[in-house]
Amino acid sequence: MGGGVPLSNLYADIFSNEITARSAREGLSSYVAEDDDDRRRDMNYDYPAPMSPQREMYLARKRDLLQNGRFNEMFAEEDAANADRQDRIRRLMEEDDRAWKAERRRRLLGKYADVGSWEEVERLLEEDRKREAKETEMKVDLAQRAGVTLTMLEPAESTASSSSSSIRTDAPNDDGNDVVGKGRANNNNDDNNFKKSTFNPSIGVTGRASWFGSDDGIDLEVEFHSLPLKAATADAGTANGDDTENGTTDDDAGSDSTNKEDGPRFVNGKLTSREQLMGISVGSAGGWSLEVFPGDFVVHRKFGIGKYEKLVLKPKSKLTPEERSAAEERRKEIINGLMRDGKQLEEIQRVVETFGTDRDDDPISNPLSTFLEINYSDAAVHVPIDRAYRLSRYRAGDTAIKPKLSRVKGEAWSKAKLKVEVSTIQMAEDVLALYATRETLSRPPFDPSLEGKVREFSKSFAFEPTPDQKKCFEDVENDMVWRSRPMDRLICGDVGFGKTEVALRALFRAVVNGRQAALLAPTGVLAAQHYKNIVKRMGEGTEHGFRIALLRGGMGKNTKKGRELRSAISAGEVDIVVGTHALLSNGMAFHDLGLLTIDEEQRFGVNQKERLKLICNCVDVLTLSATPIPRTLQMSLSGIRDTSTIRSPPPMRKPTVSYVQEFEESLVRDAIERELARDGQCYYVVPRISQLEEAQILLKKIFPKLRVIQAHGRMVRGIAEENVAAFAEGNYDVLLATTVIENGVDIPRVNTMIIQNAQAFGMSTLYQLRGRVGRSDLQAYAYFFHKNDFITEQSAQRLQAMADLHELGSGFDVANRDLEIRGAGSLLGTEQSGMAARVGFDLYMRMLKKSMRQLRGLDLPIVPRSNVLLPGGEGSIEWDDDNHGMNPDRAGGSSYLIPEPYIKDDKERSREESLARLAESTQRLVEITNTWKETYGAMPAELQNNLKALHLHTCLRQLGIDVVGIDRLTGDCILRSPGLRPRHWAMICSQLPKGVPPKGLDVIFPARFTFSDDDTEITGGRKLNLKELLANPKYNDDDEEWDALDEEEVEAMKEISSAVNIKSFSEIEVNNYPRFVVKQLGKTVKIGARVDALLKVLLPPSKVVYQKQQRDKEKAKVAAELREKRDLIAKQKKEHEKSSRRMGYQY
Repeated sequence: MGGGVPLSNLYADIFSNEITARSAREGLSSYVAEDDDDRRRDMNYDYPAPMSPQREMYLARKRDLLQNGRFNEMFAEEDAANADRQDRIRRLMEEDDRAWKAERRRRLLGKYADVGSWEEVERLLEEDRKREAKETEMKVDLAQRAGVTLTMLEPAESTASSSSSSIRTDAPNDDGNDVVGKGRANNNNDDNNFKKSTFNPSIGVTGRASWFGSDDGIDLEVEFHSLPLKAATADAGTANGDDTENGTTDDDAGSDSTNKEDGPRFVNGKLTSREQLMGISVGSAGGWSLEVFPGDFVVHRKFGIGKYEKLVLKPKSKLTPEERSAAEERRKEIINGLMRDGKQLEEIQRVVETFGTDRDDDPISNPLSTFLEINYSDAAVHVPIDRAYRLSRYRAGDTAIKPKLSRVKGEAWSKAKLKVEVSTIQMAEDVLALYATRETLSRPPFDPSLEGKVREFSKSFAFEPTPDQKKCFEDVENDMVWRSRPMDRLICGDVGFGKTEVALRALFRAVVNGRQAALLAPTGVLAAQHYKNIVKRMGEGTEHGFRIALLRGGMGKNTKKGRELRSAISAGEVDIVVGTHALLSNGMAFHDLGLLTIDEEQRFGVNQKERLKLICNCVDVLTLSATPIPRTLQMSLSGIRDTSTIRSPPPMRKPTVSYVQEFEESLVRDAIERELARDGQCYYVVPRISQLEEAQILLKKIFPKLRVIQAHGRMVRGIAEENVAAFAEGNYDVLLATTVIENGVDIPRVNTMIIQNAQAFGMSTLYQLRGRVGRSDLQAYAYFFHKNDFITEQSAQRLQAMADLHELGSGFDVANRDLEIRGAGSLLGTEQSGMAARVGFDLYMRMLKKSMRQLRGLDLPIVPRSNVLLPGGEGSIEWDDDNHGMNPDRAGGSSYLIPEPYIKDDKERSREESLARLAESTQRLVEITNTWKETYGAMPAELQNNLKALHLHTCLRQLGIDVVGIDRLTGDCILRSPGLRPRHWAMICSQLPKGVPPKGLDVIFPARFTFSDDDTEITGGRKLNLKELLANPKYNDDDEEWDALDEEEVEAMKEISSAVNIKSFSEIEVNNYPRFVVKQLGKTVKIGARVDALLKVLLPPSKVVYQKQQRDKEKAKVAAELREKRDLIAKQKKEHEKSSRRMGYQY
């Protein structure tokens, strides 16, 4: 209370004269007189007289007045001081706010903060364009000098639209261009009446806005737009008395002055130039590549997850000896020049201090380099562009959640990476165990002598196969004919790219070999389409006369047709059966199933795939998909599942122009009107059957005379197919349907697809629906109409993918984007989450591959089929169609055939021929021949001679040799081995006697495989320097060579699979591949003895490879058994804990 009067004394002061005077001033004088009389009267008594209630109230009122008055006096001075202090604080805060806004304005507008007219804006824009163009040119040039290709990508308009706005007024776009994705643009001018896609969904707009969300950046935009025109233009307009000539106001004219693609724009409230928004595509001849845009999350192997910011020029931190010498000479020249000009010592010293700093702009004295600036939570890292291979885009499941940026300092990233590495090692063990299990499976391979019939059947294909199709044909043939383990191959190709033809040839091969085949489709429409195509190509009305059957819904085992058809299938009276999920029913039994083809495998669920595992035991499986599910894609990328990709489009095919926009009736009207104007038809797709009636009412409202027919999955059996057929005949204008038309509908006249509520579809479905159009040489259009109120993060990403991935052959990219959005999950499990989110999917897959390589040790790729091109056909086992395998000019053309008198039973002889032809090692081939001797007696001389060719092919497959031939100039025998690496040969030689490679067998590695400038030749018969051969033996994470070699091995497998088509050694550049060389074989060894000479040098290393691989298989089997036991123990423990809890509840 400060120095105030104590409250206990207030009652005594009530009767003081001072209080009496104050009370009188307050209008209480009448009460004071009465108070004096009472006091005097009370003094005549010995005891106080009782007070009335009125008196007590009166005294209380006077006490309150006194107390308030004294309080006011006590705090009046302090209140005045507080008011003065608050006023000073308010003035200071206003000054700080004005200063902060001015600083923020200057920071956001940059050099444009002080402009006063559009004339100054144009001048600054032109300066920026020239400066940034010069810097860009310098960045690209410096990158090329570093051995890296750098391409600048156009800003992603659709991606940045939600957070950026141009400083110009957007004019309507009538150029009909395709949706612009990152760095892509499809300049198609067929559409002049439909505006460009405007995909800018508002996600979560119903929530309460945060306090920091109220930014005044928009005020800066308004201020920038309201700048006056340059004076000359404004005065001229006023003098003419027409300020709005041609309908153009000042604001419009100002906007038009910067209405250019290279103008700056506001991004998150900051004025940003076009160059600052441009992305980069960087790569090298080694095979690595990276494509990022500002703001993209990336992963650096050493520093972790960061955000790419921009491309910058900085002085080099490390100079080569040549650059260092040139810099010193240049600096001496600069100093001598200053001295000649008579400069003072202090001025020269200031120039010397700038050497090697950012102020040194001499390109020789201070060599610059291009860097990628990556922001982390605690620092910014500049990565040299020639080291950009250490970066990869961050991709993981649930990309709606932005990853947490890593810290450069500390060990958090190293610890997270170590955990993932442990996980990848465990995963690699499981994968290798799966490999070992697959290798134990076997089935009789198909007969190569019947491949001539397959080639004859292929002539009925009405089109010329694309290069990728031919590659798929070879892959499937190698799997079915030249391997003993069952085929499990995925054919990934865009819709309409020819996957079905690959399946048809595989089905034909199976039936020609006397096996039954089945084709499984997810929908009745697709199954009916396949059935018609198969009957047309190889049915009973053709020269082949195969028996084809269709098993579909409504033909259950309790129906008469269902029972009859199932009985015919089990009795072998049907060669090829086409069906839907009915093929997976428990009562289904096949006669001798040799091939199961699954179309659109992503449409089948977990239960169906578990049933497929039972059916497909020791059966060849061929899977077709345009957009495989993330788990299947990850298995393909990791090498667990064999994959062939069709990316090359058919001739004359055009990309489908895609529009992603919010739903409007006017847009639907324009789309349908344009298609009908060119005498075409349209698809109109909705996500649910319940929405069909509403859509039909809408169409009838817009077009009263429009002919519309519906198709959906709940129609009476056969009605949907009949409606689609009627639509295909041209009887209707629009097919209104659900996703039942997602597969199997191929109508070239239909070139417009309208999808309503596109946000409700999955990415694979959207892509498949878009693939229903564009089946002719006409331009096709796809409209993805969505509702912003129902947009989620993932649906927005799916629609954005449809806008970005619009090129032909984008199916694999769509699957990759789906993997990025949904996550990869576990390779061998069922959950859709994994360790990839910790480090990003790309780095995770790289670590997994490296772990698998470390566990496998000798990972030399085995060739399924070698092509021996020795003169006279010596050593070849290829079948000759013209002479039924008995071509006298090709002595080895039938080397795998067993003479009929030796084994008389046809089936038994064919089985033994297959065993010998595909023997995995020479030891296994010796075991087979010993069995022949014991069972059938001594082998004839012809068969003994042919077995040498089989031994040769076994050695060639083990060593990864795909082509063998003689160099006509030198006479050397060249054996190409695309997958051979120095580490492989060093490991093989270390296991040979005395560590010396066979004499007469040389190995040559191109320079890119040995980290040297020239090719490396290792001469046979000499002891190796393993340390020199294995430079960088571990291929550390930070080494580019590991990535380059990984890409080289992928390319090597492509070369291996296509080697069978090589007819002459002159067709290939042998010097570009690792190769074995047996010198002078063609000149010094006679025909007929060359196979023996090759076997002499190839047998020792092939034996080492086989033994090492057998040990790896045994380890994998042990790992598999341990994994099964571990899983069993965990399961038993879980059941025991559950049982214990249940027993505890009873008491």
